[in-house]
Amino acid sequence: MSVTTQTNTNETLQMIAKMVQDFGERAITPYRNKWDDDQYFPIEVMKELGNLGLMGVVVPEKYGGSGFGYQEYVTAISELAVIDPSIGLSMAAHNSLCTGHILQFGNEEQKQRWLPKLATAEWIGAWGLTEANTGSDAGNMKTTAVQDGDYWVINGTKNFITHGKSGDIAVVIVRTGEVGDSHGMTAFVIEKTTEGFSGGRKEDKLGMRLSETTELVFDNCRVHKDNILGKVGEGFVQSLKVLDGGRISIAALSLGIAKGALRHSIIYAKEREQFNQPIAKFQAIAFKLAEMATDVETAELLTRQAADLKNNGKSVNKESAMAKYLASEVCVKVASEAVQIFGGYGYTKDFPVEKYYRDSKLCTIGEGTSEIQKLVISRAILK
Repeated sequence: MSVTTQTNTNETLQMIAKMVQDFGERAITPYRNKWDDDQYFPIEVMKELGNLGLMGVVVPEKYGGSGFGYQEYVTAISELAVIDPSIGLSMAAHNSLCTGHILQFGNEEQKQRWLPKLATAEWIGAWGLTEANTGSDAGNMKTTAVQDGDYWVINGTKNFITHGKSGDIAVVIVRTGEVGDSHGMTAFVIEKTTEGFSGGRKEDKLGMRLSETTELVFDNCRVHKDNILGKVGEGFVQSLKVLDGGRISIAALSLGIAKGALRHSIIYAKEREQFNQPIAKFQAIAFKLAEMATDVETAELLTRQAADLKNNGKSVNKESAMAKYLASEVCVKVASEAVQIFGGYGYTKDFPVEKYYRDSKLCTIGEGTSEIQKLVISRAILK
């Protein structure tokens, strides 16, 4: 990369970061505590993010997107997560899962049909793989699609789906073959107005409460064959590739949470006095901050490396798993230490670190648990 290109890239990243910070201060920060208490999904914020070009970050301009790469995407998510991780999660899920799946595996007609509405947030997207009885064990999913002429009839339920109720469109992976067959699942794009398709029960969550998580319910839902992404039987293999990129999203989300918790901890440690001096002067606190800062830097380097590989069209299977695993564990650790530094105040809603603490845990679970990441990494290095 030339010096000029590097400079232009850095300027773009700084511009995106400033845009997100300004937007968040105006449209999110004044309301986030009430939204968190009420578990309210601010769909109007998602629409505004669409106006800013952040709901189709890596979507080419010809489909209505911003046409950026994964470095810009990482910056946008992480800066949004500093302001509110829940909004960062919703933005990431919309971009990398629903929109990303169509972008990666849709044919030209499908891309022209759906991507412009998703990239501008005219439509909010959902993505369904998980079921109540199958988390990591997706091969045993019970939701099925049976062919009936030019249509497929879908029955079953998906759960833990981001935007399952408020979303306008969903990419759903369902079983079209035998149980346990990795080539027995197919990806369908289903618009919310389709008869027999609805959002179900909404989860009452520990954290990420601004991001809507519900069931998707299919009751004799008839979907035309033109809504299949790729070929019949390719859905599970596609989903693994989608998740490779999605893990960069969660790594970026984790990075933002950790950065936010660290920033607030540094400010507080400089201002809070005990025994006639700022608590930052005490080695116990200073060393905590040093460890937190080092962990955050490490997480960012791994995340940026995965983003660079993705930009260059290289495999990110191992690297995205490493980034997601490390960054998610780091954000939990840093958020926990932030609460400790704040002491009793860290346990109250008067300061933002308690929210980082609650929101952080999801990052070690969503889009593949830490244990699944270690499985992916170990398989890659032992190949």
